[in-house]
Amino acid sequence: MSVEGKPASLREAYDRLLAASEGKPAHLSAKARRARTVARLAAVQALYQMELAGAGVDAVVREFVDHRFDGDLEGETLAEADEAFFSELVHGVVGAQAAIDSAITHRLATGWRLERIDATLRAILRAGGWELMRRPDVPVEVAIDEYVEITKSFFEGPEPGFVNGALDGIARDARG
Repeated sequence: MSVEGKPASLREAYDRLLAASEGKPAHLSAKARRARTVARLAAVQALYQMELAGAGVDAVVREFVDHRFDGDLEGETLAEADEAFFSELVHGVVGAQAAIDSAITHRLATGWRLERIDATLRAILRAGGWELMRRPDVPVEVAIDEYVEITKSFFEGPEPGFVNGALDGIARDARG
């Protein structure tokens, strides 16, 4: 663990996510849940990387599939990712980004713009928003819990509560 309670590596973030999901009811096997967790964490990283580097979606997905899942992810091997889910998630966010951003913006406080939000938080909200809006097979609680835990891996302040509230609102808007 790093000094501030944040993970020192993606492996540590992944381990925290798995620990948080243990004992919770699930619609997938433990192995499939782990694979989805890795895919979600990697998708957030990919979306963040795309925004900062301006890289295209196909190139970033290919980089993750070819080099990071079976290879090295910040010095860690995270080979058990659900690569199909990862690819669908990243492509889905990019393809529906205008609708997702609109849903997120609708949940921001008056006067706040999406551009004011930290790039990592934008990636988390976009990935979570896409799942809630476009994947009705994923239970609302699972999606929100996973992205709140991912947020806790990167932030110690009010951000996890913000993500929880924003994704809960998006879920109510999208799923009734």
